Amino acid sequence: MKLGKTRSSKDDHKKGDDPAILDAEDLDRKAMRLGGVLDPDTISLASVTAVTTNVSNKRSKPDIKMEPSSGRPVDYQISVTVIEARQLVGLNMDPVVCVEIGEEKKYTSMKESTNCPYYNEYFVFDFHVPPDVMFDKILKISVIHSKNLLRSGTLVGTFKLDVGTVYSQAEHQFHHKWAMLSDPDDITAGGKGYVKCDIAVVGKGDNIKTPHKANETDEDDIEGNLLLPEGVPSERQWARFYVKIYRAEGLPKMNTSIMANVKKAFIGENRDLVDPYVLVQFAGQKGKTSVQKSSYEPIWNEQIVFTEMFPPLCRRLKVQIRDSDKVNDVAIGTHFIDLRKIANDGDKGFLPTMGPAWVNMYGSTRNYTLMDEHQDLNEGLGEGVSFRARLLISVAVEILDTSSAEIISSTEVQMEPVSNISESATGKMEEFFLFGSFLEATMIDRKIGDKPISFEVTIGNYGNQIDGVSKPASAKKKKEGGGESEEEESELIHNSSDEEAEDDGDLLSVPSTPPMKPVITDRNYFHLPYFEKKPCIYIKSWWQDQRRRLYNSNIMDKIADKLEEGLNDVQEIIKTEKAYPERRLRGVLEELSTSCSRFVTLANKDQNLSGRTKLDRERLKSCMREMESMGQQAKTIRSQVKRNTVREKLKLVLNFLHRLRFLADEPQHSIPDVFIWMISNNKRIAYARIPSKDILFSIVDEEMGKDCGKVKAVFLRLPGKKGFGHAGWTVQAKLEIYLWLGLNKQRKDFLSGLPSGFEENKAAKEIGIQAVPPVSLVYNMKQVFQLRAHMYQARSLFAADNSGLSDPFARVFFSTHSQVTEVLSETLCPTWDQLLVFDNVELYGEAGELRDDPPIIVIELYDQDTVGKAEFIGRTFAKPLTKMVDEHYGPPRFPPQLEYYQIYRGNCTAGDLLAAFELLQIPYDDEEIRRALIAVHDFAVPQIKIGPAGRAALPPIDGPTDSDRGPILPVPLGIRPVLSRYRIEVLFWGLRDLKRINLAQVDRPRVDIECAGKGVQSALIQNYKKNPNFSTLVKWFEVDLPENELLHPPLNIRVVDCRAFGRYTLVGSHAVTSLRKFIYSPPDKTANNWAHTARLANGYMALTNGTSHSRPHSRSISYPSGEIVVNMDPEPNIKKMDTVVKIDATTDAVVKVDLNEDDKEKEKKKKKKKKGEDVEDDEPDESMLDWWSKYFASIETMMENLRTQEAALAEAEEREDLEIAAESAEIKADEFPMKGTKPKEKSKDKKSSKDKKKNQDGTEKRPPKPKVDELMVYNKELECEYGNFEDWLHTFNLYRGKAGDDDDHNVVDDDRIVGRFKGSLCMYKLPLSEEITRESGFDPNMGMFQSTPHNDPINVLIRIYIIRATDLHPADINGKADPYIVIRLGKSEIRDKENYISKQLNPVFGKSFDIEATFPMESMLTVAVYDWDLVGTDDLIGETKIDLENRYYSKHRATCGIASNYSVNGYNVWRDPQKPTQILAKLCKEGKLDGPHYGPGGRVKVANRVFLGFTEIEDESGLKKQTEEHLALTVLRHWEEIPRVGCKLIPEHVETRPLLNPDKPGIEQGRIEMWVDMFPMDIPAPGPAIDISPRKPKRYELRVIIWNTDEVILEDDDYFTGEKSSDIFVRG
Repeated sequence: MKLGKTRSSKDDHKKGDDPAILDAEDLDRKAMRLGGVLDPDTISLASVTAVTTNVSNKRSKPDIKMEPSSGRPVDYQISVTVIEARQLVGLNMDPVVCVEIGEEKKYTSMKESTNCPYYNEYFVFDFHVPPDVMFDKILKISVIHSKNLLRSGTLVGTFKLDVGTVYSQAEHQFHHKWAMLSDPDDITAGGKGYVKCDIAVVGKGDNIKTPHKANETDEDDIEGNLLLPEGVPSERQWARFYVKIYRAEGLPKMNTSIMANVKKAFIGENRDLVDPYVLVQFAGQKGKTSVQKSSYEPIWNEQIVFTEMFPPLCRRLKVQIRDSDKVNDVAIGTHFIDLRKIANDGDKGFLPTMGPAWVNMYGSTRNYTLMDEHQDLNEGLGEGVSFRARLLISVAVEILDTSSAEIISSTEVQMEPVSNISESATGKMEEFFLFGSFLEATMIDRKIGDKPISFEVTIGNYGNQIDGVSKPASAKKKKEGGGESEEEESELIHNSSDEEAEDDGDLLSVPSTPPMKPVITDRNYFHLPYFEKKPCIYIKSWWQDQRRRLYNSNIMDKIADKLEEGLNDVQEIIKTEKAYPERRLRGVLEELSTSCSRFVTLANKDQNLSGRTKLDRERLKSCMREMESMGQQAKTIRSQVKRNTVREKLKLVLNFLHRLRFLADEPQHSIPDVFIWMISNNKRIAYARIPSKDILFSIVDEEMGKDCGKVKAVFLRLPGKKGFGHAGWTVQAKLEIYLWLGLNKQRKDFLSGLPSGFEENKAAKEIGIQAVPPVSLVYNMKQVFQLRAHMYQARSLFAADNSGLSDPFARVFFSTHSQVTEVLSETLCPTWDQLLVFDNVELYGEAGELRDDPPIIVIELYDQDTVGKAEFIGRTFAKPLTKMVDEHYGPPRFPPQLEYYQIYRGNCTAGDLLAAFELLQIPYDDEEIRRALIAVHDFAVPQIKIGPAGRAALPPIDGPTDSDRGPILPVPLGIRPVLSRYRIEVLFWGLRDLKRINLAQVDRPRVDIECAGKGVQSALIQNYKKNPNFSTLVKWFEVDLPENELLHPPLNIRVVDCRAFGRYTLVGSHAVTSLRKFIYSPPDKTANNWAHTARLANGYMALTNGTSHSRPHSRSISYPSGEIVVNMDPEPNIKKMDTVVKIDATTDAVVKVDLNEDDKEKEKKKKKKKKGEDVEDDEPDESMLDWWSKYFASIETMMENLRTQEAALAEAEEREDLEIAAESAEIKADEFPMKGTKPKEKSKDKKSSKDKKKNQDGTEKRPPKPKVDELMVYNKELECEYGNFEDWLHTFNLYRGKAGDDDDHNVVDDDRIVGRFKGSLCMYKLPLSEEITRESGFDPNMGMFQSTPHNDPINVLIRIYIIRATDLHPADINGKADPYIVIRLGKSEIRDKENYISKQLNPVFGKSFDIEATFPMESMLTVAVYDWDLVGTDDLIGETKIDLENRYYSKHRATCGIASNYSVNGYNVWRDPQKPTQILAKLCKEGKLDGPHYGPGGRVKVANRVFLGFTEIEDESGLKKQTEEHLALTVLRHWEEIPRVGCKLIPEHVETRPLLNPDKPGIEQGRIEMWVDMFPMDIPAPGPAIDISPRKPKRYELRVIIWNTDEVILEDDDYFTGEKSSDIFVRG
């Protein structure tokens, strides 16, 4: 399950729209979620996770992602094909194209003296860097004129863009686009020519499709195909980018001890120790400011000017403060400016502009060692863990008029001084107040040691121990000096100097909690004893008041959070197939449109604040426009949401979400982020970074930060690279912290969000000053609870052991308590079925608040190892259902339902936990209360204990209650799922490709199947080498499973090897997480047979509107006898449409296309004919045609189909519009003329009346047209089209070994696969109806697997046809490869090395190979392409593997594709040894069908279908003979329409398979076009292989006559006459 948790279906949805905010009941069942990849099909959407919807006012949601994803290096491959160049400016050129990415350069060959060279050269660049670094790299294409070994050549022109721009394109690529070159040294000159290229960027797991664009012909239209992203105008202008650098402040002070002494020794004086300068990088160019010697507050007032085309194709501007130093020039901090966020390209948009505004820079902590281990963070890689500096900058862009005279024509970077700006330009200085209270610090990693721990909070440099900041001398001027924080903490709190007593204006900050010794929670974790006394911190700081920016951003963020949550709900409802997802979606849209209009009213305030920049004004305008239109669209979409459109509308609304997140990100910072550091023994251990906008206070609720004045669970993590991988996944500490940030003058309510029931404890000697914030809070109200954690089971856990399994146990944390479940060995799907009881959990605060808002529970899963520490395998959160003393324990809230919680490990999902949690308040004993009251009279602190009577008031627990060490408690009855009896049948077929285990080969394997504690074992395979199939095919077992399918436990498949002396070794295992697809549902006898067929066919006919129709051309008419006549055009034309099946069948678009196509062919043929010949004689000569004619015609058809598909999609959209129109007129969906009547009429008008006649009466004969028989070209593997051929035989990969620590789990860890189990499952509820078992020929031993063939070894002739390979990865230095084919099957290998094709990345092989094989031993065919090398070993370019066995046994009959026509000679000769009639007879016999009955007049009847066709055939001598083959073939080509057993049979085809290389997992290395035929050896041998060898080139002579030349530049002067002349010749 992708989703956190399924809401139980017991809440019956009310009619009408669901409310946008669900009532508390629903909330209690909310999911925890989080998202990674934003693919609408995966359910996880969010970048935050929700434990419940935030109804409460006191707590905010915790974030579950633990690992900073940004700084981790990933594999990328960038492929660039330089096809040709045109219109290069220059004379006598010998052009070379250079492709440069980052530091790497690659060159094409040189073409001599031409201005339009053709290269078609392919370059590949491989990178292993973090995504940010990759996408900021500049890709530069330049044309150089006459470069050779000795001279560097002159630059004609360049084109540059950043890799991110390419990656953000559809399919991550530009295909066949023209890059326009410009001269960087002369911007007045205009274009210097065009280079046509393909650029693709592939990350791990991306698959690149080569786009088959319909408009291949328009490629010579350069202007229409420029290499520019959507929306960028084709005429780009030159522009100046001005980056003004004013000043910086808050630079880190170097630690004066070490460095100062070093410097002092050299220079002899002690000064500030940084020499800062600013480096700006943009579009591959760099500019620097001057260096300000030894200054912590440098003032530059300089601007750096870049000249670049506008709009630029590089999105980020990098601004870096560096410390200039001869020895070690290091970055102090880095900031990126995303140009898309500071500009708007709409019609009311604005050019990039920013500031003057401060930007904050973050990086490594300031522990000044000479070598900073987190230096990368200062370079901008990864998330900064501490404030470094802030820099005042502005950005402006000016479009140049290149025609004006005084323009500087070069694009060199300029640096010029600018005038200073006033203090107030960036806003009025205000005093801010930050308050924080630590309510809980638990889960502190015990590795830290038990030295006292304190927490330090900083905002900017305020609160920082090393460079603390005192109050500015005047509130205007900021002065940064050592200030108070150099003094010791204790003095800070207790000294009451005069300045302090003046007023609270000068109160000192308390940035750290007092150190405290940690207390042991359990084996792994400490906690700090913050019981009734909660330490507080507060900091005063001064910043420019730019809250409006943050407020607007907050409003949008909140709208986005709400939207995200609503969408999660909708997806949840769809996924669990609940009722009425459309109502919930309407509710979500309703809410979105109201919030958008609310934004427009709120954001308009405070427009006249000082320091508002142009960007502020423009951004406000554009945000308001966007939000307004989004609100309108939401309204419109809301009215269009129907049950059948929910999914597509959901996709639209997802775009809103991305848009909102984009808008909410404010490019101009104001207040820096807040950092919380845990310090132990003076070492900084772990941190959390909290954006200041999230805790910013506002009197308007929507503007307030989402965590302001709320308790938030914050998880601390390790800084920088330490945080990658395992170390980053274990929690360093969990804080429950309350934060409030606002203007000092708004401070009065800063405590109001805290859980109530506390007294403030001020610092000593502070009497008389009311306004001083507390240094700690003391809670005098305490509630006592019992927590019951019902841990039922987990599934799909992470494999942590080498066996490929784990020994999982769960540890549950609540407040300062923790308990563990028992360890279950060797499973990824443990069913603990265990109740953990936490007694005497003390929570501080008022009872009512705790009911609505209990703290969260953290559940961590570990793998128990016999030695060493348990390994962390995942974490999830839950919120308990709380019952107070005065509430009744009963429906609707109790007992709680089991729910699914998504488990995370780092950033990736790692399974689900099925559990329920309840928190029950324990009442006090009367006796105890009386004693307490007496104690209060005696001025003693009351200690109320819980008496036995209190415990008794709780709902009883079945089983023993001494939870100290008693036996394990099971989950009680009301909570555990209701079970019923199921039978699971298992088909055991065989095992394949088992790898060695501990160096020993697997010899006698057995398969154990287990589900919910019951199971069955297969027969033992006696000798795996000789025969890896099982002797007994079907076994079954019975098991009690939950009624609710969503709660079904996974089924585990394990393979063990039986060794000598009764030892067993685990080979590998597989968990089938969802048994849903294996549930057997008896066929409905009453329903029309078509329904069943449609269900089958649906799998193969992916119709655009998701329903299945009969074929467009097999017009079926019901005859009275119950026979259905399927009327065929007795013309080969049918084939044309056969491939069209995939598009929407309700329209006639298909036929239309067909006619045009034929006309086109005719035209072509006409052109081909010599003029003198009679056009009537149009039949192409059979002997002229070969297999390639067929292939090329088919490829053309494939392109046609893609075009038609595009047209059909457009038409579907049109129909959608009609529907919507109809909807507003309140027509019910079923009355709507769905069957395409409107579009049909439209398309009919376009046809001639003759075709109309044809359409109404299928039998009308057309005049015969020239026709090449075609085959089906699949542009993907055959497996994709036919569901991996798992129609009855499934393949389960067996895993062993630890799972990889990959961010994306969708990349299968191929190295963990140790073999495959082939078989199938079938489960059904008992008892089964008797009809099935009574059917004739029912074999009780085979159970539900009746028609399964036997699995004895079988000999097969395999014939592999390799046509060609495309886009191979270059393997040689010259950027080419010398490919040849290697074919491996079992032990036999064919190396076609001598026939390598030299220097070719798109080789045409045109060969067939025969191999004999014995299934099941040899069933995995590998086709590899190697690169031939003269010296050394040949390199593998890529390979593809085909499982022949599944194809052989598939019902789709993948042994030999069925041709579109039956002929006995010529290029289209029938290649199957069995004729169509034999095949048909065999299929009918296997399917127990009545037939085939051949009738007169070209009829054949199968079951209750009658097919018509023609019955003559020409033999070699040209005589016509009667035959039934055509009729039989017609039936075979429409086999999917046969009731009950029908399915699509595989046509004659060519498949395109990607070539992969194990060294570069997941990245395609090229493609190969091929097909495989298989012939069993026990039937007559097939004829010779078809000849597909490439056509031989013929010799031609090309003669070119030059008649005249025109407008030649005359260069010479005649000696005598002074006439201009030139000695010219023309070179061909």
